[in-house]
Amino acid sequence: MSLRINETAPNFTAETTQGTVNFHEWIGDGWAILFSHPKDFTPVCTTELGYMAKLQPEFAKRNTKIIGLSVDPVTSHGKWALDIEETQGIRSTTP
Repeated sequence: MSLRINETAPNFTAETTQGTVNFHEWIGDGWAILFSHPKDFTPVCTTELGYMAKLQPEFAKRNTKIIGLSVDPVTSHGKWALDIEETQGIRSTTP
């Protein structure tokens, strides 16, 4: 299945660093940015997620949530979140 910009993403349920998320329920009546990255601890993804975390308050003002998605397990995401905080100077609250 291909997904193009501005199309509705299919619903899914996933274990995240902030618990189980049902994507469409989690979005609610707002907007979401689904940020896909290939693998935790990759340099570019680390800086991009750190940058998005810094922008999160501006997205929240616009009723928009950010969620990251990759193939790695939740245990890896938790460790990576600490790495992002250390290297990018921001604590991510993105599931």
